[in-house]
Amino acid sequence: MINLSHDVQLGDWEVEITAIRSQGAGGQNVNKVSSAIHLRFNINASSLPPFFKERLLALSDQRITKEGVIIIKAQSYRTQEMNREDAVKRLQELINGAVTVQKRRRPTKPTKGSQARRMDSKTKRGQHKALRGKVDM
Repeated sequence: MINLSHDVQLGDWEVEITAIRSQGAGGQNVNKVSSAIHLRFNINASSLPPFFKERLLALSDQRITKEGVIIIKAQSYRTQEMNREDAVKRLQELINGAVTVQKRRRPTKPTKGSQARRMDSKTKRGQHKALRGKVDM
């Protein structure tokens, strides 16, 4: 079971995990051992609440296909178990990040005092730079 929050969980049968051979340098070991993990999660066929599904499908993430399947490839570690944990953790972060509601920003204006201080510092800096010029006799 994958815990997303205190009341939402994913079953192990909903996540398809396959071991594949890792890319890149690694000597002879990379040709023999399938240490990378390919994780596939179908959003539409899952037991997630409708709110979770809507927010995930609305994301513009390259890991989500047009059919609504999340594909994560984990190959950072040398062992299959570590890569499996990494892939599941990244899936949890993706789902939890999609459902967090951003706090609405209230537009604010700078205070009169801060505007005055800013303009004073700009004029002082300009005067300081003007004194660097050539001296006329």
